[in-house]
Amino acid sequence: MTHDTSTHDTSHLGRLWAERMTKAERDQSYPDSEPRDAATLMLIDRSGDVPRVLLGRRHQGHAFMPGKFVFPGGRIEAIDGQMSSVSDIDPEMEKKLTARVAHPGPRFARALALTAIRELAEETGLLLGVKRDEPPPAPGGIWAAFAEARVHPDLAQIHFIARAVTPPRRPRRFDTRFFTADASGVAHRIDGVVGPDSELVELAWVPIAEAARLDVPTITGIVLEELLARVRAGMDHSLPVPFYFMEGQRFYRELL
Repeated sequence: MTHDTSTHDTSHLGRLWAERMTKAERDQSYPDSEPRDAATLMLIDRSGDVPRVLLGRRHQGHAFMPGKFVFPGGRIEAIDGQMSSVSDIDPEMEKKLTARVAHPGPRFARALALTAIRELAEETGLLLGVKRDEPPPAPGGIWAAFAEARVHPDLAQIHFIARAVTPPRRPRRFDTRFFTADASGVAHRIDGVVGPDSELVELAWVPIAEAARLDVPTITGIVLEELLARVRAGMDHSLPVPFYFMEGQRFYRELL
């Protein structure tokens, strides 16, 4: 993947965030690999005086980020693009999702947003969407639970907040899109998904400004600050979306 250096963010805050990413300790002794497209969803609750975000703590037995607080998320699957939805993603968001990708297109952008919704459901039991009298056509997997609960994914609720690519020579590499949606959009909950033997052992609603103090990966802490800045700026789809990536052992923050 090539990057347009003319769009690197040269603002003071943007340079500070990129510098923090560069200085973070990491082991880059692994064989290199291509990053996999992935999506994550940051559910926010703005019903109170202070906006809060939902984080889950990973099981200590996991080889990947054990015990860390993370956002629900994972790599895109073919089944995601096959799921129906009650609305489309915002056109401005689609432009940003298809920028700087090898094979851009509306189907790809839509599938990324649906991946975030699916991962939220699989890891937390929370189904984001709207209830209708008739069930949505579902291709299988966790999407069958949406059909059973008559919950239709609502892509108009989704906002694109940030994108980040794992540095080279890490054990697992992802090209992750960070989305957000309001907690009021949760239409159904599946009980028993989170627990001591699950991928996420607990969920926590934490004020966004305080969440980075938890044991979170470096990029999660940075994106939490990006999320808070976006909330304060009004959450408009026209706002630029930061894209973090490493070149030559240095992180850059590009604006999409």
